[in-house]
Amino acid sequence: MKVFQIGAAGGVGRRLAELLTARGDQVTGMHRNPAQADTVRASGATPVTGDLINDSAEELAAKFAGHDAVVFSAGAHGTGMDKTTLIDGKGLEKAADAAAHAGVPRFVLVSVFPDALRDGERHEGFEHYIKVKKTADVYLTRTALDWLIVRPGTLLDAPGTGRVTAGPAVEYGDVHRDDVAAFIDAALHEPRLSRVIVELTSGDTPAADAVAALATATH
Repeated sequence: MKVFQIGAAGGVGRRLAELLTARGDQVTGMHRNPAQADTVRASGATPVTGDLINDSAEELAAKFAGHDAVVFSAGAHGTGMDKTTLIDGKGLEKAADAAAHAGVPRFVLVSVFPDALRDGERHEGFEHYIKVKKTADVYLTRTALDWLIVRPGTLLDAPGTGRVTAGPAVEYGDVHRDDVAAFIDAALHEPRLSRVIVELTSGDTPAADAVAALATATH
């Protein structure tokens, strides 16, 4: 499988590229900052420069051409509401349009758990982020792509367990970036898991088994 990653230098992106290349897949990792090329290369992916804000859908489509799937895990990461709109929102829309134009059927979006940080102090920037991510989810679901939306809980950097809780609706909780990557790695290779939204937290089920169970239940 040939996978194009947007957000390849990020915490989930790097881990996912390592898993995909270990199983023999070919991964292209898009990065905006030239300094991130070495990070992408170290994960096993082939780095390519791209910019969700400045690249047109046609320019992105040219990069996507020949791939089997796009994984979108990019984000503004607290750099301001304008950047959130342009990257997490309009950037996702542009990438989805580009995938359709390039004939790339599979599109996996790493979104956000709707209950994320609901029990803490509310900040305008974070509330804007939640709204933008929801609108991006809606946009993707209205395309003809073979989409999958994964909504992880609060992301942890500590080593993962390889075990998750996954479903169309699960109780909010934490999840390791390692385990989000493991779930997406398995999901990309399970064609029956298609056009569904999955909430994901830490749990007791091996990631690949969770993917298989969801595919059987939703197919």
